[in-house]
Amino acid sequence: MSNRSLPDKYYGENGIHRVPLWRIAGFALNNSATNLYMFSMSFIAYYLAGWVGVGTVVAGSFSMFMRIWDGVTDPFVGLLLDKTNGKFGKNRPFMIIGNVILFVTSFILFHVTHLLPMGVRFIFFIIVSAIYYLGYTAQCVVTKAAQSALTNDPKQRPLFSIFDGIYNTIIFAGLQIVATNLAMKYGGFTSDPALYHDLWMIAAIGSAVATVIAVISITPKDRSEFFGTGQAQLITAKDYWEVLKNNRAIQMLVISASTDKLASSMKSNAVINIVLIGTVCGNYAVNGTLSGMISIPTMLLMMLGIGGIATRLGQRKAMLIGSWGGIITYALLAALFLFGNPTSLVTAEGALNWGFFTIAYVALNIIIGGLTGIAGNIVIPMTADCADYEVYRSGKYVPGLMGTLFSFVDKLISSFAPMLISVCYAAIGFKDSLPDVGVAYSKPLFYMTLFLAFGTVIIGLLCNVIALKFYPLTKEKMEEIQGEIAAIKAKAMAESN
Repeated sequence: MSNRSLPDKYYGENGIHRVPLWRIAGFALNNSATNLYMFSMSFIAYYLAGWVGVGTVVAGSFSMFMRIWDGVTDPFVGLLLDKTNGKFGKNRPFMIIGNVILFVTSFILFHVTHLLPMGVRFIFFIIVSAIYYLGYTAQCVVTKAAQSALTNDPKQRPLFSIFDGIYNTIIFAGLQIVATNLAMKYGGFTSDPALYHDLWMIAAIGSAVATVIAVISITPKDRSEFFGTGQAQLITAKDYWEVLKNNRAIQMLVISASTDKLASSMKSNAVINIVLIGTVCGNYAVNGTLSGMISIPTMLLMMLGIGGIATRLGQRKAMLIGSWGGIITYALLAALFLFGNPTSLVTAEGALNWGFFTIAYVALNIIIGGLTGIAGNIVIPMTADCADYEVYRSGKYVPGLMGTLFSFVDKLISSFAPMLISVCYAAIGFKDSLPDVGVAYSKPLFYMTLFLAFGTVIIGLLCNVIALKFYPLTKEKMEEIQGEIAAIKAKAMAESN
């Protein structure tokens, strides 16, 4: 194996190859690039209801069907990636092409649709969205597929999750502040389409910058000597079926992470935050302040958790600890709303009121963010473990399959989140539009929002715990796997000489 592209200190025994820490930090921005677009699209139900002319349930169902389409395209993009290994590498072409598609189609969606005649708006939106999700899939698959090329050191691989978690915390907390301010500025999410232009500008510029940094960071490792068996392989659709049938690790990871993703997608949905903070607690304007206040301690807790647990005890155990901790803490947060006084969160003047409820709310959310940050962010490098396990198990290197299989089921299940939210709120009277800023308080609205915000997440985390009982890749097993892969590469190189 040639090692001229990186200093010798990034190589060890037993086939272990490492990477400078800044490249891990830089490549993690590829996930941030797609998450910026994902956040801007989380308000799509409001845009559809306000400017495309569809009802609440249809708007929620549209998001579901587009996510399913996104998932259906995953295996085809994954197979294409597994067959790709040209002059510009395996991963970089998908990152660049995917981001260009996202830039162009998202601009069209939010700047052209509402200018068309009402009768064609929805059809137009569907067609452009289908292309948008092809770009989203192309860039997303690389985040998981390139993990095994970036590093295979069991102590270094989890570090991706720290940077990814930090970026995601900053992005989602920061954009919550932005979205809150925009909602106040424009009088809600259905009053002025200029709000969506502002959201698009932030997502498009931020995503483009993040993609450039990620491409630079992965460049020296985007070569066949750093992944798989070190030699080119012929991958067919038949290989995909064989992997699906026999790779227990990816089967359990998909079940675990997808159910968790469904719940977390519902918890982070804009509608639920509007009702929980704006209506139940009484002032949506403080939502951005709370998000910013919670974000930094959450990042620190997550960094300590991943750094202290995943690098020492392995990624499986880190996810298990994070899941159990999340179950307990979410139950406490639900109890706080049920038995505490949510209206004491803010004063009559609209400022945060630092009494028992506010202190407990902030503290529990910091703990939840740290614990579920471990469980959620560790999934991406765990996908790389599954790809290495397949090389060990069958000799096939199929990172595209691993990434897109995970994404397919993840998107298929999480796509139900907008529809479930729409159906649940429609069941208590919101048939024509979703609850927006200023919606009146009612007991049905309160209980339904608590179930969507906390109950669904607890169920998802319980599914994590059950699936992980059957997940075979412990820290000790991964050490064995890396040693065996090194032997496979050495044998292949000896035969070729």
